[in-house]
Amino acid sequence: MNTLEAIAARRSIRKFKPDPVPEEALRAILTAGIQAPSGKNRQPWKFVVVQGEQRAEMMRRMRQGLAQFKARGEETGSAEWTARVMDQAPVTVFVFNPHGIHPWLEHTIDNNFDDLVNVQSVGAAIQNMCLAALDLGLGSLWICDVFYAEEQLLPWLGEDCQLVAAVSFGTPDESPAARSRKPLEEVTRWM
Repeated sequence: MNTLEAIAARRSIRKFKPDPVPEEALRAILTAGIQAPSGKNRQPWKFVVVQGEQRAEMMRRMRQGLAQFKARGEETGSAEWTARVMDQAPVTVFVFNPHGIHPWLEHTIDNNFDDLVNVQSVGAAIQNMCLAALDLGLGSLWICDVFYAEEQLLPWLGEDCQLVAAVSFGTPDESPAARSRKPLEEVTRWM
């Protein structure tokens, strides 16, 4: 499969088989992540891999964060569904920007620009990991709903920097069809 075919074939997987992901495959996925381009070659990413028995604590903290949001009367959108997906995935990788400032702290304009560049770089790393997983016969789900439990997850994960996303990996237990995309003409203006 060439690169364009891989991009077209990649899907967000929301049903995983319980099969463990081999360490060799995880290392290949993470290596693909660190090969992404990054602004000023900062390589602003850090990964925390959660698997095996540690998944139960991850889920406890995720559910605790969601419960706190709901107790305040705040909507959690699709986060509960996402938590169920994370619960069945054998591996979840939390992706951090170690140079980033927590969103609730004061930012200067320079901080904002640096964060934008770094988060774009981290996004490229995540996309590389998702494509590598596909190449290895694994599925992936890029997750942003972890922000609902950021307060509970960060101390447990041992990180005090900007959480960007999480990605769950495993053997897919579904083959979803491609989702519709806006036409090129709708999102492009030629000059």
